[in-house]
Amino acid sequence: MNSPLLAWRDPIYISAGISGVLGFCVLLLQPLLASAALPHVTVRTGRRLHRWLGAALTILVVLHVAALWITSPPDVVDALLLRSPAPFSLWGVIAMWALFGTAVLALVRRRLRIRPRLWRAAHGCFATLIVGGSILHALLIEGTMEPVSKALLCVCVAIAAFFALHKSLSKTQIR
Repeated sequence: MNSPLLAWRDPIYISAGISGVLGFCVLLLQPLLASAALPHVTVRTGRRLHRWLGAALTILVVLHVAALWITSPPDVVDALLLRSPAPFSLWGVIAMWALFGTAVLALVRRRLRIRPRLWRAAHGCFATLIVGGSILHALLIEGTMEPVSKALLCVCVAIAAFFALHKSLSKTQIR
């Protein structure tokens, strides 16, 4: 909030950045909840929280993009059409569409009777795109987050995701 790069920005732009940062913080919790890596959180509670925070993450991303749309529609259109000259836009859009793909897949999983093994593989692929794209998106942006805390959060998200994917792949190979 004290960044000099935000001093002249409108409140809607600042809220766009804050929703992005909050979403990135939620992204750290997601793999920890899914892999039952948090102490005092049962597997069942962790998975339920993972679903709720997945919905919250989707809403935060929508708020992030919507607020950016309000401040600069041409920039958002360029990003969504993959023609933005800023490389952080590409990675943000890739992560966003992977997140939306995960949300849709989660909503139709039972209706389509997707088997657990296929679900883990598809969810793992989407999760890799979400985490990788989000990390690159965050690292390439200057302004909302302080560089050292941003880098530390990126490393923590990467480690948590790697841990969860490794654990999920181990389960898939055992069965």
